[in-house]
Amino acid sequence: MKAATYDKGAGILCHISSLPNKYGIGSLGREAYAFADILVDAGVKYWQVLPVVQTTYGDSPYQSACCESGNPYFIDIVKLKNEGLLTASELKSAEMPAGEIDYGLLYERRYDVLRKAYGRFDKTTPDFLEFVASGRFEDYALFMSLKSVYDTTFDNFPEKFKFRDKSALKNFKEEVYDKEFLFWEFLQYEFFLQWKTFKTYVNGLGIKIIGDIPLYVAYDSADVWASPELFRLDGDLNPVGLAGVPPDYFSEDGQLWGNPLYDWDYMKKDGFLWWSRRIENAQKLYDIVRIDHFRGLDRFYAVPTGSTTAKVGEWIKAPGYEMLSAAERRCGSLNVIAEDLGLIDDGVLELLEKTGFARMKVLLFAFDGNPENEYLPEFIGENTVSYTGTHDNDTARGFIEGMDAKTFLRFVKELKAALKKQGILYTVRNNTTSLVRALCLLTLCVKSKISVLPVQDWLALDGSCRMNLPSTASGNWRFRLGALPGKGDRNLLKKLIGESGR
Repeated sequence: MKAATYDKGAGILCHISSLPNKYGIGSLGREAYAFADILVDAGVKYWQVLPVVQTTYGDSPYQSACCESGNPYFIDIVKLKNEGLLTASELKSAEMPAGEIDYGLLYERRYDVLRKAYGRFDKTTPDFLEFVASGRFEDYALFMSLKSVYDTTFDNFPEKFKFRDKSALKNFKEEVYDKEFLFWEFLQYEFFLQWKTFKTYVNGLGIKIIGDIPLYVAYDSADVWASPELFRLDGDLNPVGLAGVPPDYFSEDGQLWGNPLYDWDYMKKDGFLWWSRRIENAQKLYDIVRIDHFRGLDRFYAVPTGSTTAKVGEWIKAPGYEMLSAAERRCGSLNVIAEDLGLIDDGVLELLEKTGFARMKVLLFAFDGNPENEYLPEFIGENTVSYTGTHDNDTARGFIEGMDAKTFLRFVKELKAALKKQGILYTVRNNTTSLVRALCLLTLCVKSKISVLPVQDWLALDGSCRMNLPSTASGNWRFRLGALPGKGDRNLLKKLIGESGR
């Protein structure tokens, strides 16, 4: 397998949802373009986002209604107004208070506005007709139409729909075609139209977009409903085993994600077509694809159905290399970053070696007193992507401020030693902001081809700005910038990138 090569450069991790505006959640509107302008001015070459899929209950971008979907919340409704699909008063009604995302209020307001826009949309537009005729979102639109009508999870749909009786689905589609089916097609049409324009602009600035593929899909999704044979389900379509990971750095109970597990033996029968298409679509959507929980492609952890924690489970072998080879044959090449954090064994290391994919390094994990810690800068090679932290970590500031006195002193000592060992001339002061800046600079100066700073660490924001706390069901994915980074923050990033040689 031929490994992709990347230009040496700095990146910023900032999900679309975290951008500021007046409408409750970040979008592909003018703020996204302005943020890209800020990045290129500072010398950033990579913009990393989380999955841009339509989220479901819990609001996680790692649990979607359809793994190929775009998030309707990210549609720029100002653009819809400018196109005559919304009135000024309707746009005004979509305004929400500044601050973190209120998903409950957002759901109430946004879909009402989007339905009004759909009501004025010309459904005979040739491009839209072609989009619908492609069939790409046929199952998604049917699935969402059924959820709109029955307001429940797919396993509680009427039997004829739960088990996809062709005649019943045909009649249902005809009944809801204009009101529901085409509405959901319209949302995907608008998202991908706007995403294409946005990505073209960002790429035109010389910035590449790094995006995520979650390894698993949500149980209550169009993916499982439309293709139950691809998953380990019983005759009543209930999951046989659940996805998760055993106890680790993030949780002493492990992480019980609850996703259904793949039936890899079945997937082999058609040469892993579902996965190959998924990776192909992701490589069109993004410039570089990060596969989340990559280790699950070597062995996956199966937790017994009905468990409340992930302490007990079974590791089962997966044909990851066979699948990736099939995807490579379809795509020509794979531009992939492997999220290899957590419990890594020889099987995963062998898979990484065979694929040549870049690995991840997180410097917040480095300074624990272990001189052989693999995350220390001296052990980080070129074929890696380094981060201060990820969306699952506390912010660097929150991480430091949460230390006890002994841990803090060790951290400061080891951070200073690492800077010196890397030949970085930076005066570290024993205040949090200085330490965060030092950690950012160190991350940018390691040998990794790509070094990424979460926007929270660039701006030295505290733990209240954390994106996600693993193994918690609420309060996550809500972080938003109050405003675009100001001149001082822009100059700081430009200085850090300049000093790092990126």
